[in-house]
Amino acid sequence: MALSKSVAGLFSGPKSCVFRKLSGAASSQLDLSGIFAPIPTPFNPDESLAFDKLEHNLGVWQKIPLRGYLVQGSNGEFKLLKDDERVEMVRRSRHFISKDKLLLAGSACESTRATIEMSNLMADAGADAVLIINPCYYKSAMNEETLLKYFWRVADECRMPVVLYNMPANTGIDLSVPLITKLAQHPNIAGLKDSGADVGKMAQVVHTTKGLGFQVLSGSAGLLLPALVVGCVGGINGFANTNGAELCQLISLFKEGKLEEAGELQRKIMHPNALITRIWNVPATKAVMDAGGQLYGGPCREPLAPVTKEQLKTLIEAFVKEGFLPQQK
Repeated sequence: MALSKSVAGLFSGPKSCVFRKLSGAASSQLDLSGIFAPIPTPFNPDESLAFDKLEHNLGVWQKIPLRGYLVQGSNGEFKLLKDDERVEMVRRSRHFISKDKLLLAGSACESTRATIEMSNLMADAGADAVLIINPCYYKSAMNEETLLKYFWRVADECRMPVVLYNMPANTGIDLSVPLITKLAQHPNIAGLKDSGADVGKMAQVVHTTKGLGFQVLSGSAGLLLPALVVGCVGGINGFANTNGAELCQLISLFKEGKLEEAGELQRKIMHPNALITRIWNVPATKAVMDAGGQLYGGPCREPLAPVTKEQLKTLIEAFVKEGFLPQQK
């Protein structure tokens, strides 16, 4: 399929980057400000989808002032699910949550065609926007021009707004500021979740996309406060699965100008957040959810293995120490 004229012009260099978002574009009407929980996929012991547990967990999270949810992101083990399971998770989630909560759906596949098809299936299932990570299996072929074409064509043909997802730790590719800035000019690209752990880069993106209605979200709770300081509008943070109320509180403190209190809360978040994200990841998140007593974590789908007894002990001690879990009996 031929590229639209607007994207074709972007390849000839900076002087040709004249495309601008249209007023009233779908992406400009999507307010991403706040905290999103990138929810884990609940499994039964036989690794089938546990929709009753999904309903229970969402009922608990609904009591927290989250902006919404990301279904089928990294925390959702999307790479381990079949296509129909991914779509059904979105469909059920939409049914279980209130209309005022935004539902973002992870719809990325390795091919452009499959990503477009999955994105529109997510639209039919009730998602408000899709979160799309870059292809990475053929990493050496994923140059800037190829990635620009990929995201642009997906945004052209997707029936809902697109949020870019930069996750270099998993993909081995770090979307550059110039690339993101070009993509921000597409009328159907609403923003970016940046999990690259580089606040300076986030600041650059906020600066270079100013006036385009492009919104940047921190992908790490460990960087939430500094990200807010440089102009990010919120976060899609795994820590929200276990302690969403605290992240919403941090944003409130920032907005109220209570930076000392916000800084103190940010420092408390650092170590527990690291344990359930970059260190032990999804199995650790689910273990803490179970330990809290209100949420269902349950097993992961193999090959992901549960945390060890020693790891669980470390997790509980870290969360209890900072007041994020009650004292365990």
